[in-house]
Amino acid sequence: MNQDLLPLYNGLLSHIETKPISFHVPGHKSGTVFPPLLSGHNLFQELLKIDQTELRNLDDLHSSSGIIKEAEDLTADLYKVSKSYFLVGGSTAGNLAMILSTCEQADIVLVQRNSHKSILNGLKLAGVQPVFLSPEYDENGQFSTNVSRETVEKAIKMYPDAKVLILTSPNYYGMVSTELQQIIKLAHENSLIVLVDEAHGAHLILGEPFPPSAIQLGADIVVQSAHKTLPAMTMGSFLHCNSDHIDLDNLQYYLQAIQSSSPSYPIMASLDIARYYLAHITESEKVNIVYSINSFREQLATIEQLKVIPTNTKDNTCDPLKVIIQTRCSHSGYELQKEFEKQGIFTELADPWNVLLVLPLAAIENGTNIIKKFKEAVNYVPIKLVQQKNICKQLDKRQDKISTLAIHFNEMKKFKKERVPLLQTKDHIAAVSVIPYPPGIPLILEGEKITNSHINQLLELLNAGAYLQNHRDILKNGLEVFK
Repeated sequence: MNQDLLPLYNGLLSHIETKPISFHVPGHKSGTVFPPLLSGHNLFQELLKIDQTELRNLDDLHSSSGIIKEAEDLTADLYKVSKSYFLVGGSTAGNLAMILSTCEQADIVLVQRNSHKSILNGLKLAGVQPVFLSPEYDENGQFSTNVSRETVEKAIKMYPDAKVLILTSPNYYGMVSTELQQIIKLAHENSLIVLVDEAHGAHLILGEPFPPSAIQLGADIVVQSAHKTLPAMTMGSFLHCNSDHIDLDNLQYYLQAIQSSSPSYPIMASLDIARYYLAHITESEKVNIVYSINSFREQLATIEQLKVIPTNTKDNTCDPLKVIIQTRCSHSGYELQKEFEKQGIFTELADPWNVLLVLPLAAIENGTNIIKKFKEAVNYVPIKLVQQKNICKQLDKRQDKISTLAIHFNEMKKFKKERVPLLQTKDHIAAVSVIPYPPGIPLILEGEKITNSHINQLLELLNAGAYLQNHRDILKNGLEVFK
């Protein structure tokens, strides 16, 4: 197919060039109904011109046959899959749809323990029996990475009736397991469908030095957040299917059931543009991007208070767009992040030891000035080379690599809840999930038995300044558990 085309974006432009008279939704009438604002008037009002609805010439996301279908087909052609779908509800919508369309009530599902909360929500909605596979642990970076082939093989032997394997790749820090292809092959040999949350990997088809995409390694369904690394609007995402084992009618049903019946045309148009952008990155441009990234990393590494984590290890290949800065000073990762923000540098996430940068898929402009700001942010902070004590790894290095919930999803509604002081929750069963955000990966799962490791890790995160969704006063109010 001709990757020079922009069918959806150009279709919207052609529509507004006719100066249409709107007697349809949305209520801003192509931006003509708009209040006078002191600032930002033209900026937002111009965007509203392409915020259209499902007119005959603008197609329908949930039954595409025109410009949206053509844009989706071009995406499938670029990614070399049988079918691609545009998502306007983020990878969350794609994760829910892929789970609900492939899993039935009480199915045994093998799932990576450090998955995004949307995966856990999908499992609960589907009413499955999840079996959690704990990831390996990176001693250098001090964070969880990916599930090993050994763990998956053991889980398959323990649960031979398992139907689906759900993986997250790359992890939030950009790491893809060097065993991923073997794991997918192993799952298929045992008749498991492989679903992959590849939210941070929409650009990985560019090839080395970027890690391989799960699409290229044979996964059945892959979900990607185009907005994370490609020039797409927030919530713009892709779902790719490349398997005869997937019922596309069932998948299509859940996609329209989960997402809005009035999808955003600006988001969809941005997906068309993101695909176009990726398709037109030449080999020489890729080389320049990677050279720019490597130069930026080398300059960061000259700052004494910071340690730049090496990109690749024996077990994982890291996405060059992810740069992990580890504290070598008296500041925690959270405190470093705040100091960077004072200099106008806003980063993706912090944890007790690291700050994560997501670099652009383009040559870095003004790199020297940016490095200067990093230096200014930490030049007064004393260096502290003492080995950090890391309680966080206790949970991830536990021996029970394979675990299940103490209470099945379908049984939870039978139990009443009570609130217990955090330090007294050991051996209780959590009635809510505790989710540091970002990255949105539950530390404690609803229905999971709480251990000392959970409590210690949670206390460490709170003391370091972590933000917990819906649990800001957990130390004061306690944690909800099942009676």
